[in-house]
Amino acid sequence: MIKKMLIGVIAGFSMLATTAFAEITVVNPQKPGGGTTVWTEIIMKELEKHLGERIVLRNIPGARDIPGINKFHNELRFNENTIVVTHGGNGVSFLQEKVDYNYAEYDSIGLMNLNIIMGKVKGADMDKPKFAGTSGAVPEAFAIAMMICGPDKSIDYYIDCFKENVTWVMGMSGGERRLAFKRGDLTGSRENPATYQIHIAPDENAELWFHHGLLDPATGNHTDDPNFPGAQFEIQFEERYGVAPSGEFYDAYKLVKSFRDGLQKAIWVNKGNPELRDRLIDAMNKMVNDPESMAIIEAKNGKYEWFIGERGNQMRDTLMTFITEDALRNLVKFNKEALGLKSILKEDLFPQNR
Repeated sequence: MIKKMLIGVIAGFSMLATTAFAEITVVNPQKPGGGTTVWTEIIMKELEKHLGERIVLRNIPGARDIPGINKFHNELRFNENTIVVTHGGNGVSFLQEKVDYNYAEYDSIGLMNLNIIMGKVKGADMDKPKFAGTSGAVPEAFAIAMMICGPDKSIDYYIDCFKENVTWVMGMSGGERRLAFKRGDLTGSRENPATYQIHIAPDENAELWFHHGLLDPATGNHTDDPNFPGAQFEIQFEERYGVAPSGEFYDAYKLVKSFRDGLQKAIWVNKGNPELRDRLIDAMNKMVNDPESMAIIEAKNGKYEWFIGERGNQMRDTLMTFITEDALRNLVKFNKEALGLKSILKEDLFPQNR
């Protein structure tokens, strides 16, 4: 009897020990050193402290950071201890490219309402900027076009004006564009807050250009970023032209920047995995309420609001309401004709087709 009791105690302890040290895999769609990889490493190191389980980062890089998320969607999400991190560029791709992933099929663990920060070379002529273009940088292209070409023009005018005035260099890796910016071969650069502090802020030849603002999901408007006050695009635009930006081109810009920045850094788990979801949400809540963890995160990322669990799902659902047929058509037209992207018109996203 005693022997059986001891065996039972040992078995029970082994199960607890295995559970306590279970390994959770985080799929990240970038290679090491990318902006999302840096962010993920920062967050997961702190989250692990409150979870009591080991978190392992699995980088699955590929073209436009799509293959890793597609692999999660088609295969890895069904593993009970696997989650995924997505970034804003994935949100842009969701609007205009053929992808397998679908945010509606995941539950939010935590979503950081982030911002993309634009830097420029001091003294450069930013009416003739040189910029490294990617599919994820579409909001930057829209903002640059309006900043250079003025308020409330037609979509065709903005396309022609952009092509005439902006050197948009495709095909650069993150490392290549950062080196080109440092050399002055590019005059503009874009970073998330963490990588801005690493690559632009310490550069004595660089300075802040503008940022896109923070999305308020309740109103659909963007507000100034307190980490970079006064540099929001809308503020800079109105100071230059005396009127607020508006019109069909601005509506397309608001759509794409909302999807990009509203989903800038997000952690997801497959729907139908409530046990893992609840454990991670509990750990996230503990992390954001731990002054020590938040001091570390904010020192590297800046101070940004977290949307945890159901609030993250609500942000995703709110973003879907921003999609209109006109805004989506203008987004695709500008991307194809001004940026040379192989964007497709996803009619299934039209409100009447959802």
